[in-house]
Amino acid sequence: MFKEKIVSAAVPQTEKGKQYHIHCKPGDVAPYVLLPGDPGRVYRIAKYWDEKREVAKHREYVTFTGKYRGAPISATSTGIGGPAAAIAVEELLRVGAHTFIRVGTTGAIQKFIGVGDLIITTAAVRLDGTSKQYVFTEYPAAASYEVVLALIEAAESLGVKYHVGISASTDSFYTGQGRPGFKGYMLSWMKNIISDLQRANVLNFEMESSTIFTLANIYGARAGSVCAAVANRVTDEFIVDAGVEDAIKVANEAVRILYGWDNIKTKKGKKYFYPSLTM
Repeated sequence: MFKEKIVSAAVPQTEKGKQYHIHCKPGDVAPYVLLPGDPGRVYRIAKYWDEKREVAKHREYVTFTGKYRGAPISATSTGIGGPAAAIAVEELLRVGAHTFIRVGTTGAIQKFIGVGDLIITTAAVRLDGTSKQYVFTEYPAAASYEVVLALIEAAESLGVKYHVGISASTDSFYTGQGRPGFKGYMLSWMKNIISDLQRANVLNFEMESSTIFTLANIYGARAGSVCAAVANRVTDEFIVDAGVEDAIKVANEAVRILYGWDNIKTKKGKKYFYPSLTM
């Protein structure tokens, strides 16, 4: 139960800045936050850290903070879908976060993507409803190039199989991703959504990236996404947890890389990272 006094109905936090949903206040989270959907995945992420502590646990939001190979790091679960993810990002920004990496699972829609492979998202098709509450639909849901590059670097260093490209974010796991609803319910556009997205070279379905990317860009933060393909809709395979541990390792390592690049940028007085900065 949230016992502290709330500032106001419009600003649902305490005078010390403790947020209503995630139950975190300034100082509780690192600037770099991993965003798994599953609360249980936070514990799996944190097991690789050198230091860790549980900060908060409320509803779908579980938060750990610690250090990974010298880099300050946090992980907060978002639950499923854009609405819950938007709350997490909004409140994490308020307590000091500036970089977000979604660590999730996904269903591939291209035959060449194997179950267990990772997908690093460069941008997301905004088939969700939450991002539309923030900005018109023409606004792109784009990942930060620095986060994408760090995820690629991490995947290469760990020797895991990965793909880079565009994802589609939906609000429905069933009809919105071309699966039949209860009693086989399906409209014509649902039957065609996979083939239409395949033709547009979209790699996969997932449910949070478009919201996270849109909010991060609006607010001047950075965001990226690495997901394990636990299913392939073309080959009709589904292996629960396939590739998830690889996604976790890549995300953790990407934070270490970003932390190092950010330090280099600071020392050299640069706003943006580019490869020759490390030379």
